[in-house]
Amino acid sequence: VQLQASGGGLVQPGGSLRLSCAASGRGFRDYALGWFRQNSETERDLVASIGWSGGTTPFVSTYYPVSTEGRFTISRDDEKSTLYLQMDSLQPEDTGVYYCAAARGSGPYYFASLYDYWGQGTQVTVSS
Repeated sequence: VQLQASGGGLVQPGGSLRLSCAASGRGFRDYALGWFRQNSETERDLVASIGWSGGTTPFVSTYYPVSTEGRFTISRDDEKSTLYLQMDSLQPEDTGVYYCAAARGSGPYYFASLYDYWGQGTQVTVSS
């Protein structure tokens, strides 16, 4: 599967952005997905993850680290093969390059090493 992230930009503290990640290839619903952030001071850290849609129930699991829980919302549209990240109450420490990623399996997964495919990244800058 190939991933293409978009939607980054410059936003003031307290503002919002919505990132998108369009996927091409087959079997999108069978992948767990995640968004990661990387800046000059950190490695590629998870900001949100979501499980696959290939289960027997319509419920899809999500996971957020403490740093983003309550501010970020991850979602997926399997009909459009697209992953989203709604980011609210953005702070300067949210600045970085945001990557979307896909992993085989049910998920949601925390570790970057578990993801098999990566998008090219989109820059998010939170500054006044």
